[in-house]
Amino acid sequence: MDVGFIGLGMMGVGMARNLAKAGHTVKAWNRSPVAADVAADLTMVATPADAFDADAVFTMLSDDAAIRAVVLDGDLLAAARPDAVHICAATISVAFAEELAAAHAERGVLYLSAPVFGRPDAAAAAQLNIVAAGPAAAVAKAQPLLDAVGRRTWVLGEAAQAANAGKIAGNMMIAMAIEAMGEAAVLTEANGLDPAVFFEIMQETIFGARAYMNYSPNIVSGRYEAGFKMTLGLKDLRLAEAARASAGIALPMLDAVRGQMTAAVESGLGDKDWSAVAGFTRNAKPA
Repeated sequence: MDVGFIGLGMMGVGMARNLAKAGHTVKAWNRSPVAADVAADLTMVATPADAFDADAVFTMLSDDAAIRAVVLDGDLLAAARPDAVHICAATISVAFAEELAAAHAERGVLYLSAPVFGRPDAAAAAQLNIVAAGPAAAVAKAQPLLDAVGRRTWVLGEAAQAANAGKIAGNMMIAMAIEAMGEAAVLTEANGLDPAVFFEIMQETIFGARAYMNYSPNIVSGRYEAGFKMTLGLKDLRLAEAARASAGIALPMLDAVRGQMTAAVESGLGDKDWSAVAGFTRNAKPA
């Protein structure tokens, strides 16, 4: 298939290269220059409109504003082929997903929200977990491509925003788990129990989930080199807050964790892995 790919960041580059490895022709565009070795398997094009002239197009840009600027303000839908599908794999707001779906429907272009769960190593290994929602025709056309970049796709119906709500809620839960581990480390350490031993017990008993296994070593070691930057994690918590406010519901734990991550970013930890919020909690002076 002729595939466009817009956004070759830490996640996008692995996805684009896996599409090429699966035999698809990948026309890629990035907002900033990319190294020759990064683009080795890809056909780099001069403009995002060139990338959008394809059978299917992935966008993996950082946020609503970036996608709006490139896709909507750049009028890329005018460059889309009549039977093309736009697959938005980024974490965006529920409201913007609805707006994108409406804009595509108006222009007769298939749109699929398909945000992914997984870190850059999972993207490189084609082991992402994908939550997708959109018209059945969009799912059918996109599925072979999603199979090339992920281990499994969960189809959540035809309302595009359902996929984005699922992704935002999932990231919210990860942030809550990280903060919970940070606070548990503070409590155990203050009472003479090594947090490493405590986390081993928890993972062998009642908290054997991937989030606990992935992030507890960071908390124990105090090393938080960026895998998923905390600024992006805070962006996702803000998306959760916007969805909460729009729905008129109360999420008290979200308020607490978002406040803690905001303080951690303001302290200068924004470029660290988002698990560094646990380190911020561990190092906080008692009130």
